[in-house]
Amino acid sequence: MRLDSKIPDGPIEKKWERHKFNLNLVSPTNKRRYTILVVGTGLAEASAAASLSELGYKVIAFCIQDSPRMGHSIAAQGGINAAKNYSNDGDSVWRLFYDTVKGGDYRSREANVYRLAELSNKIIDHAVAQGIPFSREYSGYLHNRSFGGALVSRTFYVRGQTGQQLLLGAYGQPSREIKRGGVVLLTRREMLDLVLIEGKARGIIVRNLVNGNIESYTGDAVMLATGGYGNVYYLSTNAKASNCSAIWRAYKKGDAFANPAFVQIHPTCIPVHGEYQSKLTLMSESIGNDGRVWVPRNQDDKRDPNDIPEEDRDYYLERRYARFGNLVPLDVASRAAKQICDEGRGVGSTGLAVYLDFADAINREGRKTIEERYGNLFEMYEQITGVDPYREPMMIYPAVHYTMGGLWVDYDLMSSIPGLYIIGEANFSDHGANRLGASALMQALADGYFILPNTIGDYLVEIVPGAARIEHSSFKEAEKYSTRRISDLLSLNGKKIVEEFHRELGKIMWDKVGISRNKEGLKKALEEIPLLGERFWKEARVVGSGDCLNSILEKANRMADFLKLGELMALDALKRDESCGCHFREEHQTLDGKARRDDSRYAHVSIWDYNGPAKTASLYKEKISFEYIKPEQRSYK
Repeated sequence: MRLDSKIPDGPIEKKWERHKFNLNLVSPTNKRRYTILVVGTGLAEASAAASLSELGYKVIAFCIQDSPRMGHSIAAQGGINAAKNYSNDGDSVWRLFYDTVKGGDYRSREANVYRLAELSNKIIDHAVAQGIPFSREYSGYLHNRSFGGALVSRTFYVRGQTGQQLLLGAYGQPSREIKRGGVVLLTRREMLDLVLIEGKARGIIVRNLVNGNIESYTGDAVMLATGGYGNVYYLSTNAKASNCSAIWRAYKKGDAFANPAFVQIHPTCIPVHGEYQSKLTLMSESIGNDGRVWVPRNQDDKRDPNDIPEEDRDYYLERRYARFGNLVPLDVASRAAKQICDEGRGVGSTGLAVYLDFADAINREGRKTIEERYGNLFEMYEQITGVDPYREPMMIYPAVHYTMGGLWVDYDLMSSIPGLYIIGEANFSDHGANRLGASALMQALADGYFILPNTIGDYLVEIVPGAARIEHSSFKEAEKYSTRRISDLLSLNGKKIVEEFHRELGKIMWDKVGISRNKEGLKKALEEIPLLGERFWKEARVVGSGDCLNSILEKANRMADFLKLGELMALDALKRDESCGCHFREEHQTLDGKARRDDSRYAHVSIWDYNGPAKTASLYKEKISFEYIKPEQRSYK
């Protein structure tokens, strides 16, 4: 397995520019001879497809939805980070670099994180040039707000719909390229397999979700921008179509999977309201700028929140973390909410919620100002819950939101399979064990606009363009495998619907591989998940046929992959016998309940190699070195 991270030598401030200069280039006249397959829906896919086409490459883009505009990127509502220092409060590229490494609890590569911070300013300039309607000061300058894990205001935003607006801007570029002919967009296609020829990624197999046809496509390189795998928990803030199948099929073809247990739990989700709920809705982390989190001081206080006086309220984040208050990192806030609810001081009918109160901000700033900042979020909350958050506090509780783990990539964003590139949330590269708020959009656009278009040429110059042929035996084998898998799923004739198994898997994952984990629970999960998988293949029922639109078949296909991925996640969490960031092992915590790392044994990336369906995956380790930032116990007090 190829695991050279390709981190350039030299000072960190010069690594990226030097590396770009040393990369091989493809001449403009030769670029048009190469075809790149881009799989995904969202910001990373749109930015990469457009940028590659504008450079002259032929691009075939595959979208699981009717349009890339329906990508999950729109759920990143709160903003996007950049080190512009417009607020003149001491921000810099170096401070964003430091905050990101610290926020990830020192489990990310310094070189990758510095490059991300360095490119952040270019992303904002690019988005402004696209016409993204960022919020502005009265003077016309772009406005910034604060986000968790930082003491500066560096987050650019469009009310509570930043991801949506950035996606519209990014989508405009490939739309132009589609009209020009540089991008061929194929919608309603789901990737079923990756095709390797002589060890290199040379094509994919997809299923047309409308007519059921199995289709094969060749290319000179393949790029996956298929997002995260949070839906393995069933209930998450992810779009329902978000799944792990593309990256899991690549993993089964020999691609390395890195840090699968690193899953971000977000603290500001609307709580679960029913057993048969299928999705959760996120209230942006940005509301922590003006909202104050609290619970009643007394366990038995069941009064209406507006009737509880200040002296009977516990603003526990402000009490515990005086410097950061309600803007502590996501993992810290999530664990704090769980601990409070475990004490029996949670609110609402289930006791699994805390209050997020805007009364002070409305009294201080006026309702109109709060509406301008968060209006659409407040409307969404009221539509879902029936409660007006201008008059009563919101109720929130942690939920699965983002995955820091993903397919392993080197500094060029190429995976362990030559010719296969992974960008955005689908890779593991930048966030360590916990993502800072407002950094998801930053990574997706940095990868698609500024990194991949520079690095992919270094690989392509060694490839004979158009050499892969659809008649090759590797394509025939992959087509047979995909057809057989569909047939196996359609043969399931049990009595239970797929959602029953997905809900059961989600409960195992949430209870044992969720906000907190322990050795006993993880071992139990590794016993329960394979048994659930056996029951799925015996007891699930898939109706309909494979030659037409069949959403039940789609769900079953993805569910089979979620079962295997859940098992790998539990194994990874068990083997990492420390606490770090979102990975909180109850056996490893400080006296005041903070995650306690073990840098002597676990300052590494956990990399898993597939050994077949009946064997345990092999674990490899990439050492993480710190030359510029000294690891220390995270503190936000």
